[in-house]
Amino acid sequence: MEANSGSAIQNNAVAEGHSASGWQLVKAWAGQLRTKVAEFPGKIKKIGQEDPRRIIHSFKVGLAITLVSLFYYFDPLYVGFGSSSMWAVLTVIVVIEFSVGATLGKGLNRGLATFLAGALGLGAHHLATLPGEKFQPILLGLFVFLLATMVSFIRFFPRMKARYDYGLLIFILTFCLVSVSGYRDEKVLDMAHKRVSTILVGGLTALCVCIFIFPVWAGDDLHNLAANNIEKLANFLEGFGEEYFKSPGDRESDKALLEGYRSILNSKQNEESLVNFARWEPPHGRFRFRHPWKQYLKIGSFTRRCAYKVDALNGCLNSDHVQTSPEIRGKIQEACIRIGSESGKAMKELATAIRTMTRPSSDCPHIAKARNAANSLKSLLKSGLSEDIDLLEILAVASVASLLLDVLSCTEKISESIHELASLAHFKSLEPDGKPNINQQGQRQPSSNAIDVTPHHVITVE
Repeated sequence: MEANSGSAIQNNAVAEGHSASGWQLVKAWAGQLRTKVAEFPGKIKKIGQEDPRRIIHSFKVGLAITLVSLFYYFDPLYVGFGSSSMWAVLTVIVVIEFSVGATLGKGLNRGLATFLAGALGLGAHHLATLPGEKFQPILLGLFVFLLATMVSFIRFFPRMKARYDYGLLIFILTFCLVSVSGYRDEKVLDMAHKRVSTILVGGLTALCVCIFIFPVWAGDDLHNLAANNIEKLANFLEGFGEEYFKSPGDRESDKALLEGYRSILNSKQNEESLVNFARWEPPHGRFRFRHPWKQYLKIGSFTRRCAYKVDALNGCLNSDHVQTSPEIRGKIQEACIRIGSESGKAMKELATAIRTMTRPSSDCPHIAKARNAANSLKSLLKSGLSEDIDLLEILAVASVASLLLDVLSCTEKISESIHELASLAHFKSLEPDGKPNINQQGQRQPSSNAIDVTPHHVITVE
């Protein structure tokens, strides 16, 4: 009896322990839920503040879907299209995007693919009915197999994948819907007409809302992104010299400003997407027909290459393994600071030239000064900094010097690519006093030495 009572008490204690631990888990989960609910408004505010256009885009999507939903709400419209009206709603949902270029690209892809696939589907259905009902399913299956195979293979071509992948996918879908469903539906022509019409209505609704209500142009975002990335590199280079050669008692620099370049390291995919979207957009604002959008990929490539060098320089700032002696640092300090500072100033001028769409100076004085400082640094390294210098100090000094020389080389390549963009895009030329170069007939004259000093606003595009 005593053993049984002891066992019962032990079981009750175990049960109470399990219930207590379960209650603690429930309380912890409820606390985490309350924390997430409390943080949610702050996250919404942060996303809206980062780019207010996101809020406007959300309203535009809601408006476009509401407009095409009228096909279901009003009898005159519903009688004309029937249940196919839902294709207009689906088209708006899948077509409308944040920028005009993305929406236009998807809309044209879907519209053309739907029209061509619908016509081919009707043609395949007609050819399949010629030999008779016995061979109709065999021929339809053969047509679907051949077309789906060919179009799927075409999607692997890089150029087709980049610009027309969505259209090819819709082409396969529409052809199969028209040709296969037409086997059981006698009114295949009427069905194809309704689906194509509602898809076109949905696409046009999405395009009109996206273009005429606070449009977001991918070309503008790409243009600003190129200028902002170059300016981020300039901010680091201007502050690198003082940060690297500062004394222990000097004040700390702005770390956020020095590390702003990090977003450039992974910007390739974003730039390629913006270029693809911008190529779909019509002429707008400062951008003419056939604007050289691909040149921005070249500028972005050189900018990222420079960002990798800057990232290595940032590693030298944070390295505690090797500390060079004050004597050695003093010898290379002036040349290194001059290279970084002048390269940064040159990049800021290039960023301003892109932002204001003016031709940069063909002979940038800052790049010339940086070259002179680079020659002085090379002479110092060749002559030997000290007789009894430690090998590790030599490696540290040589590493920083080599990276700065590479940064200067990247700056020159960025400058060349921006000059190419200015020539291809017909950037305006300004005289050194900041006024347009106008001849006696009132026509603008080209000028190679133009530095724009117009104040501007910086828009950061993530």
